[in-house]
Amino acid sequence: MIYYKTDEEIEKMRKSAQLVSKTLGLVGTLLTPGVTGKEIDRAAEEFILDNNAVPGFKGYGGFPSTLCISPNEQIVHGIPKDKPFKDGDIVSIDCGVILDEYYGDCAFTFAIGEIEEDVLTLLRVTHECLYNCIKKAKVGGRLGDICYAVQSHAEKEYKYGVVRELVGHGIGKALHESPEVPNYGRRGNGIKLKDGLVIAVEPMINMGTRKTKHHKDGWTVTTADNKPSAHYEHTIAIRKSGTEILTTHDYVVEAIKNNSNLHNLDFTIKS
Repeated sequence: MIYYKTDEEIEKMRKSAQLVSKTLGLVGTLLTPGVTGKEIDRAAEEFILDNNAVPGFKGYGGFPSTLCISPNEQIVHGIPKDKPFKDGDIVSIDCGVILDEYYGDCAFTFAIGEIEEDVLTLLRVTHECLYNCIKKAKVGGRLGDICYAVQSHAEKEYKYGVVRELVGHGIGKALHESPEVPNYGRRGNGIKLKDGLVIAVEPMINMGTRKTKHHKDGWTVTTADNKPSAHYEHTIAIRKSGTEILTTHDYVVEAIKNNSNLHNLDFTIKS
């Protein structure tokens, strides 16, 4: 069953969405060659707790950490490690928080230092997929319109692999609610989009094959060919007055501008 949100609930979700966005902004100030995923994870958890919220991922299904930290060929659900990041790494970081009973969920792929041009293109295209699908999230439209917007841009235009097994989702008092929001589909198919639907849209795009590998830790998912993968996510509310992006990457953009260890991804400067 799909749970449509009231105006009051959406305002509560906006607050949780803003906090998760600020947490990713903090991450952007800390990422540098030599820092470890575990160090960043501890800082993010402390920040969330200091803001009267709790990590949304830690303990969820047994997940051990506050952040999902997935470098390079890891697609999602990477567990923070003690291994230091290095120049040339891309790092997808997914964060969730619970504030006043409601979840916020947001993700961003950071680039440390000098990055190969084809990898930067992957990041740019995946980021474009995120905003392409948000443009199709309109009252009266169909869920398949959102899904097709991702697939057509990444797969048909750039021949990238669009991950099938992992999807976006409804969100509210539960992290994962109906409906599922795949990154592939047909225009005009699926449920009709109605006022009050809040979903997390999250393109996960691979440079090579769309096929994935699930690791023995029960969480980490990598590309089957070990080529890089990118992941961007927003929590959005579909309204009659126009779709609202509840999360923001503005805090990340500001952090990147002020962190000389990160590649200046100018395509991120987008509302």
